[in-house]
Amino acid sequence: MDLDIATIVGIVLGIGSLIYGFTLEGGTVASLIGVSAAIIVFGGTIGATITSYSMDEIKKVPGLLVRAFKNEKDNYLEIIKYFTYLAQKARSEGLLSLESEIDSEEIKKFDPILKESLELVVDGSDMELIRTTMENKIYIEDMEAKKEAGIFESAGGYAPTMGIIGTVMGLVHVLSNLSEPDKLGPSIAVAFIATLYGVSSANLLWLPIAQKLKNRAHIKRTERELILEGSLSLQAGENPKILERKLMTFITQAQRKNIPQKGSVELNEEVGR
Repeated sequence: MDLDIATIVGIVLGIGSLIYGFTLEGGTVASLIGVSAAIIVFGGTIGATITSYSMDEIKKVPGLLVRAFKNEKDNYLEIIKYFTYLAQKARSEGLLSLESEIDSEEIKKFDPILKESLELVVDGSDMELIRTTMENKIYIEDMEAKKEAGIFESAGGYAPTMGIIGTVMGLVHVLSNLSEPDKLGPSIAVAFIATLYGVSSANLLWLPIAQKLKNRAHIKRTERELILEGSLSLQAGENPKILERKLMTFITQAQRKNIPQKGSVELNEEVGR
């Protein structure tokens, strides 16, 4: 699996900075270890999160974690190249010639929505029907992606509270044993480890992972909107060069700087046609 270096570096740098800063002031790593605090914070956070969602949604968590650590790049340019090829083929051989593309290996590289939209185009569906059908599908899948990211956002919201609960529980234990004043300071320090675990896990793990998944969902939505626009252009029988220029508006100015200036034919050749 191609790992997302940014995710790994970010987490390691964040946790490492906290530990390094603490040791600079004379603290020791061992003093930050609290088994009971970890059980309260992580166990409580996971329990509260599971309560907030259905088991079907919770079962997706391992896959979502893998996705957060997996390197995913957008397919904007590849989609544009493919639609440029489709437009050229439709213009020279007719719209029905695209039927052979529906089950091709090339189309399997992209989001399944491309195949569905191409089927509607080949079937001669009305443009408004294509737009409505695809927009509804894009909206539903985007909402589902946001709900998945929300699982980690919920964990990020619960974790600090669980940390406070753990600290209060620790202080209750400390205050119920005031017969040994010499142990009072260390015991209070241990109690506050729960707060440390809760706040740090929320801001270094749960919330960043949620944001990473949101960013991935945004890229996916943009790809699907690009596919929708390309499909509508195919149905309208637009000139391949005009289609290409229209779809290129989905690519940011920063991304365009890394793209060689090519005509439709050259882009088509890169697809391997």
